Amino acid sequence: MTIPRTHSQAASAMKELRDWQRTLRAQFPIITAHPELAYLDSAATAQKPQAVLDAAHAYLTTTNANAGRGTYPWANRTTTLVEQARDRVKRFLDDPAPERSAVHFTSGTTEGLRTVARDWLPRLLTDGDEIVVPVADHEANIAPWLEAQRDLARQGVHIRVRPMPYQSSSGDYDHLALAEPAGGRTRFVAATHVHHVYGADMNVHRIRRAVGPDAVICLDAAQSIGHLPVSVAELDVDFVVFSGHKAMALPGTGAVWARQERGPEFTPGGWSGTPNTVGIASLTTALDWLESAGTDRIERWTVALAARLTDGLRHLEAYEILGCQTSLAADSSVQRRQGIVTFRHRAIDSSDLGFILFSHGFMVRSDNHCQGSAGERTGSVRVSLHVHNTTEEIDRLLAVLATLG
Repeated sequence: MTIPRTHSQAASAMKELRDWQRTLRAQFPIITAHPELAYLDSAATAQKPQAVLDAAHAYLTTTNANAGRGTYPWANRTTTLVEQARDRVKRFLDDPAPERSAVHFTSGTTEGLRTVARDWLPRLLTDGDEIVVPVADHEANIAPWLEAQRDLARQGVHIRVRPMPYQSSSGDYDHLALAEPAGGRTRFVAATHVHHVYGADMNVHRIRRAVGPDAVICLDAAQSIGHLPVSVAELDVDFVVFSGHKAMALPGTGAVWARQERGPEFTPGGWSGTPNTVGIASLTTALDWLESAGTDRIERWTVALAARLTDGLRHLEAYEILGCQTSLAADSSVQRRQGIVTFRHRAIDSSDLGFILFSHGFMVRSDNHCQGSAGERTGSVRVSLHVHNTTEEIDRLLAVLATLG
């Protein structure tokens, strides 16, 4: 089947950025070592550029020690490395008040959200307060808040959990419906920056207008950090939580950024154990690499690839594309998918389709993607893109999918 193409901003972006992209793609050893494979699962974990691998190796072979627990040079350098990494996270997030904010390193987004829910949220809430939970987002941004509700109830503090309202047409947050019942007791809102299934920027800036100036907003940025510019100077949120491994750092590291303006001071409870120092070293280098590459250009490239994919898929009747249906054409002026495209075959089970695609050299995610109870219950295939992916990979994927129609 011939898949029609249309001239668009996406095509222009790919033409303009092609040489830049080739230069960056060459910096991923695992990608260049396997030209026969297309890695299309960056929303699960991102591949690592050589600079990050070199940074991890250099730390382990020159400095490796514990942080904050010794006075010899290696330990001192490690302590300094961790403190400088906190400053690096703040700069990467365009923090307007770094002297006031805090950064706490975690094993990833899941632990970060649970830390906020376990160690901070109970100090904010009193009996009768309300929190908003995005029940169609990733389970990691749902379960911790429900656990906090149960823990508070055992202490005699009863809070209301209100499901985040969604627009049925696009899957975006319905900020108008969110504002309607907010009667002054909405103290906390959990939100997602980029949806891990639909690929949509969830327009978090609308939440602040809906819930007012005093409610605390905690942002799951797992799918935005490293994929597009994220500025807390522009986003009026109180927490940003993300995973290092999705931002090209090593697995097992992540961070919680806390603005420290609304509610009690964020201070994680319990004894502070040994941090993942090599992971933190890799995260600093990953953020340096991403900033040098330009997260604005990374966003333009991956959004353009996603538009190329949806534009092709919409002509294949055997497939159902999830998410907003008015933004599928390559020349659509509607907000585009942020490098994530999820779809189903109308006759082939998604797990089977995942195996079929791997037999053709494509590595994709095929299941229900850890979505919450109000999300998709039927499995699907998710293609998630990064700067190393190419137009040729998208065209080859579409050609294979067309043969299965």
